[in-house]
Amino acid sequence: MTNTLAIALAQINQRVGDLAANAAAILAWRAKAKGADLVMFPELQLTGYPPEDLVLKPEFVRRTMEAAERLIDATADDGPAILFGSLHQQDGAVYNAMLLAEGGKLIARRLKHELPNNGTFDEKRVFAAGPLPDPIEWRGVRLGIPICEDIWLEPVCAHLAKAGAEILLVPNGSPFEIDKDRRRLSLVQARVTETGLPLVYLNRVGGQDELAFDGSSFVVNDDGQIALQMPDWDEALWLTEWSRTANGWTCASAKKSQLSAYPEDIYRAMMIGLRDYVGRNNFPGVLLGLSGGIDSALSAAIAVDALGADKVWCVMLPSKYTSDDSLEDAASCAAMLRCRHDVIPIVPGVQAFDKMLDGAQGLAAENIQSRLRMVTLMALSNTHGHMLLTTGNKSEMSVGYATLYGDMAGGFSVLKDAYKSTCFALSRWRNENRPEGGLGPDGPVMPQRVIDKPPTAELRPNQKDEDSLPPYALLDRILEALVEHEKSVVETATITGADETLVADIEGKLLRAEYKRRQAPPGVKIGTRNFGRDRRYPITNAFHTGR
Repeated sequence: MTNTLAIALAQINQRVGDLAANAAAILAWRAKAKGADLVMFPELQLTGYPPEDLVLKPEFVRRTMEAAERLIDATADDGPAILFGSLHQQDGAVYNAMLLAEGGKLIARRLKHELPNNGTFDEKRVFAAGPLPDPIEWRGVRLGIPICEDIWLEPVCAHLAKAGAEILLVPNGSPFEIDKDRRRLSLVQARVTETGLPLVYLNRVGGQDELAFDGSSFVVNDDGQIALQMPDWDEALWLTEWSRTANGWTCASAKKSQLSAYPEDIYRAMMIGLRDYVGRNNFPGVLLGLSGGIDSALSAAIAVDALGADKVWCVMLPSKYTSDDSLEDAASCAAMLRCRHDVIPIVPGVQAFDKMLDGAQGLAAENIQSRLRMVTLMALSNTHGHMLLTTGNKSEMSVGYATLYGDMAGGFSVLKDAYKSTCFALSRWRNENRPEGGLGPDGPVMPQRVIDKPPTAELRPNQKDEDSLPPYALLDRILEALVEHEKSVVETATITGADETLVADIEGKLLRAEYKRRQAPPGVKIGTRNFGRDRRYPITNAFHTGR
């Protein structure tokens, strides 16, 4: 029986489906864990997370299990044991599993019991639920291995404590959401209080399609106090020192990183989401339409911070309605970011369409401008390979204030889950701060006028967003109630103080725009109800709470 234990926590990135690279990374980080008895890795680290319907492909499951066997074999040297996430297939069922390997042998395997079935995750679709897991006896220590969702409900941890577990090691694939740090800590402290056991919460970092994983791993001792706090958004390997006391196992207090506060946490989520999406899908960079407005300026800043100025190409596409201020602001923004800036007027194309259609009027004429910009940007994308970055925000997407096959077009959107009010907050923050790890310049990244001037699409003379929408400060409060909290029109009017008729109109726009959102590109999830993964409404729908 040992009275001390050194557990290295590997908070690392991954790439879904890249079994060879993920396995190599596990071994490379293991080699760095000097002095460790055990190196712990996040949930499904071998496959990448979430693997989604790859789990339904038998060949993927077969190759994953073979890769896991090779990883086990690789521990035959005198290095530390590893605890890593993988798949396990048995009797025709596939499980989300954690494997403990040492000395070239599989010491134990534990299967995930609680399978999340919500907007972000639908593991019940692809995995079978394992039995309540018993502790693993290893080096005289009884380790409990609840896997991610297993700690969000009481039964698994209660069972492990009753069965004699001494330390809870929890591997996670927990994506970023606003205020998630507080919810994780509150949950962990509740389980520690219930079981009387210390708990390790290990999470991954990196972007995977719409999800951004922030890391932020930590350890809570049996007194409910944080013993160690790892950084957010960065890969890290931290060694934790454990000792057996009269009251059980305790992790020695170690350094505690300061986690990013609002709105820096959102900004960094957008950075890592875009960085990994562009890099892992082999784009040489991104291009975007830089209009002189706040959304495109913010999107450009995030792109430069994530990828570097040399991989960001900004294109101004003026029409006859584009103001001199917008031309100046777009040029100034690109200069401040030090990225490429081109100007390609769309006036000749608009004139050609006017001739073809014998003079389009009203909304059709406005949409032609937006779609001509898309055609131009996609032509540049096809020619040079850069991914088109969409610049719309959640407020606009909620009410359909966006042009299908126009400004909605693109490969990815960093602002997709950010309301307009959030975009203002992010822009003000970035003009005063440089994010950790950002590749962009110090100092302001957009002219102050971009933030201060009234938002406008500039598709007709003297157009302002508030000609068609309520002020964004009010609109966003209404949308947060309707979308994030699923409130009725009456409840929303009461919460926000808005007129009930206005709220009913906003709800109608929200529901009618569902067909547009189904055709929108993916984007970074930052809230609890993003369009796509979390909020799945029917397009054909006759139910309105305002009726």
